[in-house]
Amino acid sequence: MTTEANTSAILHRDTRFLPKKCVGGKGSYLFLEDGTTFLDSTGGAAVSCLGHGHEGVTQLIKDQMDQLSYCHSAFFGTTVAEELATLLVNSTNGTLSKLFVISSGSEAVEAALKLARQYFLELPTPQPERTRFIARLPSYHGTTLGALSAGGHVQRRQPFEPLLSKNTSHVSPCYAYRNKLDGESDADYVARLAAELDAEFQRVGPQTVCAFIAEPVVGAALGCVPAVPGYFLAMKAVCGKYGALFILDEIMSGMGRTGTLHAWEQEDVVPDIQTIGKGLGGGYAPVSGLLINDFIVQIMDKGSGIFRHGQTYQGHPISCAAALAVQKTIKKENLLENVRKMGAYLEKQLRQRFENHPYVGDIRGKGLFWGLEFVKDKATKEPFDPSDRLSFLIQEKGLEPQYSVSLYGSSGTVDGIKGDHLILAPAYIVSKGEIDIIVDTLEKVLEDVFATLQK
Repeated sequence: MTTEANTSAILHRDTRFLPKKCVGGKGSYLFLEDGTTFLDSTGGAAVSCLGHGHEGVTQLIKDQMDQLSYCHSAFFGTTVAEELATLLVNSTNGTLSKLFVISSGSEAVEAALKLARQYFLELPTPQPERTRFIARLPSYHGTTLGALSAGGHVQRRQPFEPLLSKNTSHVSPCYAYRNKLDGESDADYVARLAAELDAEFQRVGPQTVCAFIAEPVVGAALGCVPAVPGYFLAMKAVCGKYGALFILDEIMSGMGRTGTLHAWEQEDVVPDIQTIGKGLGGGYAPVSGLLINDFIVQIMDKGSGIFRHGQTYQGHPISCAAALAVQKTIKKENLLENVRKMGAYLEKQLRQRFENHPYVGDIRGKGLFWGLEFVKDKATKEPFDPSDRLSFLIQEKGLEPQYSVSLYGSSGTVDGIKGDHLILAPAYIVSKGEIDIIVDTLEKVLEDVFATLQK
């Protein structure tokens, strides 16, 4: 805490704390006002996929600004938006045939929920009774009221519960470390989760459900938890059984973060609606979007033809230019290959260093998206007491000048209240040397934090 916070006109995330100012950035590093060089090992919140200060990207954004900064999508289109849409649609082989561009992940989820609802109203025989959604605990899909209602993150929901929609129910996540039974095969675990989803459809009335929504690799809520093989194929089959849509939220795990441009490519489980963000524009401009399956587009086209949803900055030219530049750079520089290679190296280093750590219960992730879950007892998987504020302490310790590394900490891993994890999500340009620094520094941070807790 600092009294200096009272001098700021900004409502910061903590009104009693004034964060240090960033004054520049290059590659994997940020430069702070006090002269500190800070290693951005999480890309902020898994956003800065190209790192900072990529001159090719910034030049293309400047070029777009010189040409046109804004026009309203209700009146006009732009070439840059069309180019971005074509690139992304082609990346799905046209199965997802349209792109809808907005500004933030929460906005993308809001739009996905509304599109799912409208789809059923546009059918030749409308199904207006479809008003519900099924999501997972303890998922996180955004902070706006609709997205927060869909999510199952206890701490983020709690203050606003009276305002949240009651039309979403939640099933268990695919969280093998804690929920897979001893001796249970992956296939049996998947079958059990599919039966749970099926039972939830039956409980609420299958004819009332618009869609099931889930993250391919759970980000902030669980700390980079991937599903076991076959899980999403089974979930999509349950949705298909009852005519509901299948929505994948790839805002955090998509756009190359897990080693393929779309996380769903790794099992070829194509969504009906896909949300994208974060790595889409790499932080160079606020941008997110929906990729929409062609069968939905065809139904809309044969119906009203009008998506009853729109925003002032929809399809913003500068946002589209940033996203197009980032995606072209990822392809041109073959960065998905680097994600896979450096991801494998990061996994190896994390396992060698922390698999036998007394307080690291699980190491999980894909590509350059890795999480560590902390436990007080490895045998029982007992989490630390929430009053210890372990994930907060780890994150704050990393910010201290002698460490100067970002460690994305979150709590509520186990039940929404208890449990701590951290996320590492370095830029796609990360080198072996930088990964070594990240892992070495993390080891020192954990040593200091746990030493403090044991006093």
